[in-house]
Amino acid sequence: MAFIHSLTYYLPADTLDNETINRQFPEWGIDKISSKTGIYNRHIASADEFSSDMAVQVAEKLFAEQKIDKNKIQFILLCTQSADYFLPTTACIVQEKLGLSNTVGALDFNLGCSGYVYGLSLAKGLIDGGLVDNVLLITSETYSKFINPKDKSNLTIFGDAASATFLTKEKGRCSLNHFIFGTDGGGAENLIVKSGGMRFRQGKTNQVKEITDEYDNVHTDADLYMNGSEIFNFTLSSVPSLVNQVLSKANLNREDIDLYIFHQANKYMLNHLRKKIGIDEQKFFVFLENCGNTVSSTIPIALCEAMEQGKIKADQKILLAGFGVGYSWAGCTLKFY
Repeated sequence: MAFIHSLTYYLPADTLDNETINRQFPEWGIDKISSKTGIYNRHIASADEFSSDMAVQVAEKLFAEQKIDKNKIQFILLCTQSADYFLPTTACIVQEKLGLSNTVGALDFNLGCSGYVYGLSLAKGLIDGGLVDNVLLITSETYSKFINPKDKSNLTIFGDAASATFLTKEKGRCSLNHFIFGTDGGGAENLIVKSGGMRFRQGKTNQVKEITDEYDNVHTDADLYMNGSEIFNFTLSSVPSLVNQVLSKANLNREDIDLYIFHQANKYMLNHLRKKIGIDEQKFFVFLENCGNTVSSTIPIALCEAMEQGKIKADQKILLAGFGVGYSWAGCTLKFY
């Protein structure tokens, strides 16, 4: 079996609070922002801070906090959609910056809000398959670098962050169980940075055409575009089914789960999901007030905070659910010891 040994997270020093957003967009009131999103502050990577830098910061933090001998790391899995370069793989850069052995395996995988659960499954596969004894799973995302400064909706929602999780074959804090996955590429264009890949090579310097939506949010093809209503509809249709499938695979009832930790999209969406699924509010953990939607890092950040706040105890079962860009979704259960 594969177990989570320990985890931690990193937030950049620079911040963007609701007062600053309100000064730029006076029609976007402070109370309106906080009541609708549940977010008061976001951490933003500095101009010279990138995904590899945050990945190294969070990994070093984990090693120090948990007294992990980094020479024992056998594999790095790095989830990011804001890689340092088109190539090489950012995980390779992180391996060198951390001073890890050349025998370490390292790869990136490109997923967003479902990425942490997918990463847990990949780490579990490597460990359960006998390929390695341990895996360092990192999520590191700088969505702020994709967001147009005139796009008040996305500025309000997203923050930057990184997380690091150390997984081992030796019994640790919790085991990983009952994974369910889902994909619907038909929704790809509803959350997208169109420019930069092979299909649309234009970069931000030569793609200047601005597009304004019905809410006066501005973006170019080199910026993050999100069709909020379509993402909301996708979430309400896919996540309840995902939760039911995980419970069915685990042979559990909804009440058997001690704590639910979903991707921390925004307060409005989370409240709708909780009520639609019928989850007791006391069993539904939310943590995004001071960091915002940090994409693949939201679940590990919330998991860290739930443990820190004593919301998780021995012999409890936790259900994780990630969902978003792709469309992509994944869920699993954790059994704590």
